[in-house]
Amino acid sequence: MRRIYAVLVAGIAVSSMAMSTPATGAPAPAVVHAVRDPGASTPKWPGPTSDNWSGYAGVTSGSNSVTYTSARWRVPSVAAKTGYSSAWVGVDGYHNGALIQTGTEQDYVKKKLIYRAWWEILPAAETVIPSVTVAPGDLMQGTIENISGSSWRITLANLSNGQSFTTTQSYSGPGTSAEWILEAPTGPKGVLKLARYSTTQFSNITLGLNGGTPASLALVYPGEAIAMFKGNKQISTPSKPTGNSFNVAYGKKQPAAP
Repeated sequence: MRRIYAVLVAGIAVSSMAMSTPATGAPAPAVVHAVRDPGASTPKWPGPTSDNWSGYAGVTSGSNSVTYTSARWRVPSVAAKTGYSSAWVGVDGYHNGALIQTGTEQDYVKKKLIYRAWWEILPAAETVIPSVTVAPGDLMQGTIENISGSSWRITLANLSNGQSFTTTQSYSGPGTSAEWILEAPTGPKGVLKLARYSTTQFSNITLGLNGGTPASLALVYPGEAIAMFKGNKQISTPSKPTGNSFNVAYGKKQPAAP
C-alpha cells in the first residue's frame, strides 16, 4: 500500500497521490484535550469556529485516510494569570469523536507556571511525558504515524534539548482528518480558561494519506482555518498559511503569516 505525502500550501488545494522558568513541583491538573466539533462560520470569522480549538485542520475526502502527520512548533510563554493552553498535532477529531495526539501544555495555575509534554488517545485523559522537559521557546516536533492495522506510533521530541519520547499504542479511529492546534484544554466542568499565550508558529507541517483512488486534501484559507470563540468573543486566531507554516495568536486580531 502506498503512502502519499502532502504539505500545507497557502491558497491552493493540495492533491494527494511572558518568558519564565517553569516552577519546580508545580501542580499538574488533569485535563483532557477533548473534541469540540468546529461549527459553521460566523460574520466575525469566515471559516469554522470552535470553543476550544484554533489552528488548522486537513480533512480528507474519498477513500483516503490520514496515516501520518507531523509538525514543529515553538512552545509559547504564558502570562502570569490563571489559564490553560496546549499546542498539539493529531489525527481525527474534526467531525468525529476519535483523536490520537501529542503536544505541550502551557498553564498558569495557583500562581505557578506549568510547562509539560503529553500524549493522549480519547476518551482517556492526557498522559504526561516526564522524560521530555519543556520550556518557553523550545522547538518541539510531534509525529503520529500508523505502523500497521490499529498499531500507531506517537513521537514527541524537544529539538532544543535533545530529549524525545516514543510509544506505540492501539488506535482504531477513521483517519478522516489531521490537525495542528492551539487549544483551551477541558477539565471536569468543561472548557478551561485560555491562557494568554505568546504567538505560536507551527511549521514543517507534513501528512501522509494511504488508500485507494486519489482524492483532494484541501488546506485552503479560510476553509479549514479554525478560530476559537468564547460565546461571541473571538479569543484565539490563526494566520493565513505560508507554505507549510502558520502562526496562531491570542485574541481576535489575525496575526501576520510566517
